Amino acid sequence: MTRHVRTIFLILLASSLGAASAAQAAFTVDDAVKLALERSSRIVGAEASLTDARGGLYRSYSGILPQLQISGSRSASVREQLRGTQSFSGIIFPTDRQDFTGYTNTPTIQGSWNFLDLSALSSWSAARSGLNAAKLAQKSTRQDVALDARRKYYDVVKSIHLARVSSQALRLSRDDERRVRALFNVGSVSRSDLLKAQVRTAQSELDSILKHNAINVSRITLATTIGIEEAKLGEVDTVLTAVPQAYNEPQVLTEAETTRPDLKAAKADLDAARASLRAANFLRLPYLSVSGSATYRPVSTSKTTLFESSGVPLNPPQVANTRSDVDRIYGGQIGVTWNLFTGFGNEASIANSRARLMRSKDNYDALHRNLAGEVHQILQTYREVVEAYNVTQRTIESAEENLKLTQQKYNVGSSTILDLIDAQVQLQSAQSDAVSALAGMRVAEAAVEKVRGRGD
Repeated sequence: MTRHVRTIFLILLASSLGAASAAQAAFTVDDAVKLALERSSRIVGAEASLTDARGGLYRSYSGILPQLQISGSRSASVREQLRGTQSFSGIIFPTDRQDFTGYTNTPTIQGSWNFLDLSALSSWSAARSGLNAAKLAQKSTRQDVALDARRKYYDVVKSIHLARVSSQALRLSRDDERRVRALFNVGSVSRSDLLKAQVRTAQSELDSILKHNAINVSRITLATTIGIEEAKLGEVDTVLTAVPQAYNEPQVLTEAETTRPDLKAAKADLDAARASLRAANFLRLPYLSVSGSATYRPVSTSKTTLFESSGVPLNPPQVANTRSDVDRIYGGQIGVTWNLFTGFGNEASIANSRARLMRSKDNYDALHRNLAGEVHQILQTYREVVEAYNVTQRTIESAEENLKLTQQKYNVGSSTILDLIDAQVQLQSAQSDAVSALAGMRVAEAAVEKVRGRGD
């Protein structure tokens, strides 16, 4: 391999690596969705709600499962210089002066179980349904966040394309102003035509400023949505393509009814509310409980020091030691508890549960009642943007053909410069409409996927 061939090879290799790294650095819509699903505050809130619902399920287990406690205690009792009198059957006896020290060790295992508490069982059922509702609500939130991230991403792409179109329009306006000025200097056009060209240039400059500022605004909005700083967003992939899809509305509606996580979450929440109301009503009923305890090898020791007997001092004092050992002590009980009156506490629980049931039922009914209309609206919007895109394509073709004809007429002198400028403006306007329609089509596609229960 000669030096020149090797140099050319290295240049081509470096160029290909640079292009590959640039392609890898482009920020895509999938990257936006991924970051949004990782860092969005709504996702954090949904996960927190799921954790809270899981804690509620664990808490409900305490009402239906046995409870076990292990305890160990050591107690001491010390009395120094005990003296005075004691009374037995009305007869007063003097108490000899003495000291007393006693110790007791008691290791104990205790257990209890409310084995027939209907309210606790219903609360456990409500907590299970609540956990299922939280899981489905989390999935629905992920779909909402993904759709919002896609919408914000395509807003950035659209603003970039529109800024490019406005830059082209500004360049054409300046070129046209220069040509009109040149024609004005030779007397071919009036001063009014020159002023109109200057106004168009000023409007194009203002439009260009607004469009480029819209890029920064949309980038900041996207960065806020996905949870990163705008400076870390990088270059956005501006490739904007879409293929029109044909959706069967009855099929989409059927799929939405069976797969939409928000509908399933509403149904699970309704089940949880019904179980919660049953649990509140069951608070009025009695429940059975059983408890027991076992103490292994309790030990009691004591020491009594007697300093006198019947008022006569003892020298040395008399010392008596005692010790009590037991291998095991068992105890148990079974009982019935019936809270006949709790200061209207049960009534308050029933009222709160009934209010929750009313809200859950209304939410579930509203979602099902509005589902068909929502699906129809989303598909109608998609059809509108597809049709709008098709119209913009035909408009662009017509505007391009009109610009070619006007340019030819202008070259032979049968058309004025103003006619040429109008043809250019029409083409730029059609291109802007096409960009907006194409971005709207991608957003509408994401909305269709979301309404049918996909898109996360």
